[in-house]
Amino acid sequence: MNAGLRPARRVVSDRVTLAHGGGGKAMRDLIEDVFTSVFAPPGMEDQARLMHPSVLEPGAQLAFTTDSFVVSPMEFPGGDIGTIAVCGTVNDLAVGGARPLWLSAAFIIEEGVPITTLRRIAASMQRAAEAAGVRIVTGDTKVVGKGSGDGVFVTTSGVGVIPPGRTLIASSVQPGDVAIVNGVLGDHGAAILAARGDMALTTDIQSDCQPLNHLMEAVLAAAPAVRCARDATRGGLASALNEIADAAGVGIEIMEADLPLRAEVKGVCEILGLDPLYLANEGTLVLFTPPEQAEAALVAMRATKAGRGACIIGRATTAHPRTVVMKTVFGGGRIVDMLVGEQLPRIC
Repeated sequence: MNAGLRPARRVVSDRVTLAHGGGGKAMRDLIEDVFTSVFAPPGMEDQARLMHPSVLEPGAQLAFTTDSFVVSPMEFPGGDIGTIAVCGTVNDLAVGGARPLWLSAAFIIEEGVPITTLRRIAASMQRAAEAAGVRIVTGDTKVVGKGSGDGVFVTTSGVGVIPPGRTLIASSVQPGDVAIVNGVLGDHGAAILAARGDMALTTDIQSDCQPLNHLMEAVLAAAPAVRCARDATRGGLASALNEIADAAGVGIEIMEADLPLRAEVKGVCEILGLDPLYLANEGTLVLFTPPEQAEAALVAMRATKAGRGACIIGRATTAHPRTVVMKTVFGGGRIVDMLVGEQLPRIC
C-alpha cells in the first residue's frame, strides 16, 4: 500500500438505513465500501478534475448528456439498473458521434435495500463502463425513507468528445438514405415484462443492454457519411423513426418482412396485444446512411459483437413527409405513429 493511503471503510449493517444518507460516518462508509472501492474515481473531492488529449484537438466539441433510470425490477435477465444506467448514457453520446469518456452516477436509495444488492449494481456498472472504455469519475448518494422510493434510482451523466468534422443530426437525412438497425428489436421490453411475473410468462428472452460506442466508431470509420443515429429506447424503433422523419421533413418506409424480431418476442406481443415496434431496447440503434455507403456500414456493423445481426429495414422517401409507413407482409401499408401513452411503465 502506498504511503498516505488508508484502507476503505466498511459497511457494518446488511441493509441501507437513514443514517447512510445523513452525511456522517455511516454515509462515508457506504460510499467508500460499495461505490468508490469499485469505481476508483480520481480523488475524493466534490468534483472530478479531468483532462484528455482529444478535448484539446482543434475543432473538437464536448458532448454532454444525462439520464435517470427507474427500471422495475432492478435486476432482470441480461442486466440490471446499473448496466442500463451506464449503457444508456454511453449510447446517448455514441449515437451523436461522440466518443464517451467520463460518467457521473447519483443514487437515490430507499431505506431497507440490501447492501448486497447495491454491491451487485455497482459491480455491473463497473463492468459496463470497462466494456465501453469509460470511467465513472464522480457521483452522489441520497437515502429516502421506507415507502418513499422503490429500491434504487440511478441518474448518470456523461461527457464525451465529438471529433472535428463529425456531424450526426437527424435533420440531415435525405430521401433515398438507407435505414439500418444493428440487431433484434424489442428484447429489453419483453425481458422486463416477463421478469415482473405479472403475466405468468415463461421465456428465455434477455435484455439487449450493451454499449454501442465501439460499434458506432467502426461504422463511422467505414461509412463517414452516416447522417444520424438513434438508440431505440423508450418508445422503441417506432418513436426513433418518427423523431427522425419529423426533424428531416422526410417520409420513412420500413419493410415488415425485414424487421429482425425473435419468435419469442413476437409471441409475447401477440399474447398481450403489444406492438414490438414500440418495445424498448437498450442495445439497439437505427442509423441512416447514403445508399452508396450502406454496404460498408453493414459490413462494419456485422464485424462487431453488438452488430452481428445488422440489417437494412427501409429508407427515407419524398412520399408522406414526416410520416413513417410500414409495408406489411400482405402488401399493404400501415402508418407507424409515435407511441401514445405507455405500453410498459418503469422499463428503463
